[in-house]
Amino acid sequence: MTVSSSSAVSAPPERSAGEPLRLAVIAGSVREQRMSRAVAEWAAFRAAATEAEVDLIDCAECELPGDEDLRPGGSADTPVAGRINGADAFVFVTPEYNHSYPASLKRLIDWHYREWMFKPATVLSYGVHGGLLATEHLRGVLAELNMVTTRRVVGLRQPWNHLSPPGFTPPADVTAAFDDALHELAWWAGVLRSARHDRPFARR
Repeated sequence: MTVSSSSAVSAPPERSAGEPLRLAVIAGSVREQRMSRAVAEWAAFRAAATEAEVDLIDCAECELPGDEDLRPGGSADTPVAGRINGADAFVFVTPEYNHSYPASLKRLIDWHYREWMFKPATVLSYGVHGGLLATEHLRGVLAELNMVTTRRVVGLRQPWNHLSPPGFTPPADVTAAFDDALHELAWWAGVLRSARHDRPFARR
């Protein structure tokens, strides 16, 4: 079990069915005082317990070009493109800002295209009421990228109440719910990795 947050650019080759799944946990907020990193670190720890290889990608540490260079269907490579491309599945950790998710996460998504395609994701949202409106907005965006969003997602209500110097420590029922979401995510990740390898999609 490994957890990394390196900035390597090159993506590993497509993995075979017997190799460990590679899961990217994405911390979506970049605000100075934010919960995103602490929650993402907890999520990465839970994901590593599934024997997946886990890469923590923090939007606050991602350098992206100016949006004037964005192109439909994929833009120039970014320093984080290889890490996204190398992942089999994703956990998006996002707050809810004004009934949606933050612009920092949208920029990370928009700057990549093929790297996301035909892969699954789950969402760990948070806010006063759990942040689930951010999740619902993400579902539509991820579907446009040919991604599958798990039915099981988790919304954290007022997670700052469970933040202490050691980190984020939620109640047991939250941990169990997130573990269920990871279980579903791993199933989709295995199925779609096999499909990408054995039956790659081709447009008619």
